Amino acid sequence: MSAQSESLALAGEFPAATREQWRALVAAVLRKSGAPDDVDPEAALSSTTYDGISIKPLYTAADAHAVDADGLPGLPPFTRAASADGAAATGWDVRQRHADPDPKRTNDAILTDLANGATSIWLQVGTGGLAVDDLAAAFDGVYLDLVPVALDAGSDTSSASSALLAIGERSGVAASELTGTFGADPIGLRARTGVSADLGGLLALGEQSTGTRMRVATVDATVYHDAGGSDADEIAIATAVGVEYLRALTEGGLSLDRALAAIDFRFAVTAQQFNSIAKLRAARRVWDRVAELSGAGDARQGQWQHAVTSAAMFTQRDPWVNMLRTTIACFAAAVGGAEAITVLPFDNAIGLPDDFARRIARNTQSVLHDESSLARVIDPGGGSWFIESLTDALAEAAWQRFTTIARAGGALAALDDGTIPDMLAATDSKRADDIAHRRAPITGVSEYAFLGEDAVVREPAPAQATGGVLRPRRYAADFEALRDRADAVTPRPRVYLATLGPVAAHTGRAGFAANLFQAAGIECVSGAVDDYDAAVTSVVCLCSSDKVYADEAASAAKTLREAGAQYVWLAGKAEIDGVDGNVFVGVNALDVLTKTLDILGVPA
Repeated sequence: MSAQSESLALAGEFPAATREQWRALVAAVLRKSGAPDDVDPEAALSSTTYDGISIKPLYTAADAHAVDADGLPGLPPFTRAASADGAAATGWDVRQRHADPDPKRTNDAILTDLANGATSIWLQVGTGGLAVDDLAAAFDGVYLDLVPVALDAGSDTSSASSALLAIGERSGVAASELTGTFGADPIGLRARTGVSADLGGLLALGEQSTGTRMRVATVDATVYHDAGGSDADEIAIATAVGVEYLRALTEGGLSLDRALAAIDFRFAVTAQQFNSIAKLRAARRVWDRVAELSGAGDARQGQWQHAVTSAAMFTQRDPWVNMLRTTIACFAAAVGGAEAITVLPFDNAIGLPDDFARRIARNTQSVLHDESSLARVIDPGGGSWFIESLTDALAEAAWQRFTTIARAGGALAALDDGTIPDMLAATDSKRADDIAHRRAPITGVSEYAFLGEDAVVREPAPAQATGGVLRPRRYAADFEALRDRADAVTPRPRVYLATLGPVAAHTGRAGFAANLFQAAGIECVSGAVDDYDAAVTSVVCLCSSDKVYADEAASAAKTLREAGAQYVWLAGKAEIDGVDGNVFVGVNALDVLTKTLDILGVPA
């Protein structure tokens, strides 16, 4: 390369741009849109996460620390990766989940997955999954010396672990060749089911794992994510749980290094890709701080992470959109540096996944791993001013919440005294309000619902153990419950969209109203005020511009009443005599739709 090319400045022929120039240009656009003359463009375009972190529209080098503060991949504080080569050497572990109680179908699915790109098995055992006695049948033909196994057995962890070791021994697999995790998570189990958390059992599993490469415990942070937690909530609680397991193992006689190596972490990743990337990076940094304070030396290892596409973000309605959600989430997990990734099948919220859904889940990873070459770059988010800034903010927020849990006596005490449930409830309430008002729209459910979609039918998944203080929820559940109400009656409930004025005046709001009511499974029929027929529906929504409303809406509402309308909505915020309620951008859509179904007499 010549000296001239080495000194080439990218975009060097253009004059340097400044932050103030950007601010001036954006402010001018905002003022044209009605903003005041003294508008602050950065404040106007900023948003705030559920962790109270401000997301700005523009980031520069002034917004993040120097990259060298994060060290190198594989070195403390492990922000950049838990190992020196990240996934670049061998790729990440493509981990498929199996929760079918039928051992033959499970075995067929496992063998199919392993033959088509999966590299490890995540197996639900006990309540909600496969019986311990059926493990041997499920693993028939599986080379356990080549395939890591992650058990998820709840109260059956000890017996499932013993069974796995016995299967390996009968298969002639040396103990030293067994890899994966026994998956003990007594605090997570208590959170979900209410059973007593036996931390003493961790030490017995540690002794059982001697001679193998099996980890003992899995801190399943998806338990807290699925219960409504934010990113910082998830990191903080997972860290606190990890500290409890670390203490139990070391007090039982394990060395600190061995205890650290015996624990892995499972985190949820969502379609909020940047948040998920930063969450994985921040979680490694926070856990390394715990290891450092515990006395681990410079040779300590980083946090081993298993990323799972969020079950909470899945929808039952229009489940095909879940493919898009999981693709973004898988991308975030890879960029964030997870060692293992599970893409849940798109029909996961409906029942047991079919072969096609499992294939799509595998292929999502194959495309990103093999064709998009995501594994070839270590910490691709490193150096991004936005991601670095978000990582810093998340790590700080998570550490503060972790210390709150520590002051409450640790994860188990904070779970039982309400500290953790209250923490999660605060975030869940904010998110629920955003979903209800459609500030956090759910495509195919709260927005752009398709009433004519064919139902996706699956065999019901076995019931999971419940009874704890934390219960999983799906973000779309409330809107989908309204759809269920509407679908259960024949004919389908309807709302009449009474249009006023020329087409240009009413099209926008008529489209908005139709999109809103269809989210509850309500069919919309449009027409002029004089064409309204009360035999079709007793609920009407007036649709037009504010100018037309001022001249015609009151008279139209009176005409509709006289024709038999029981309730009259108006699309917009105008206050008009004879109108019962308004629908507009930002309205509590759940309240509007619930009220409409009630008025129409649709059973709850």
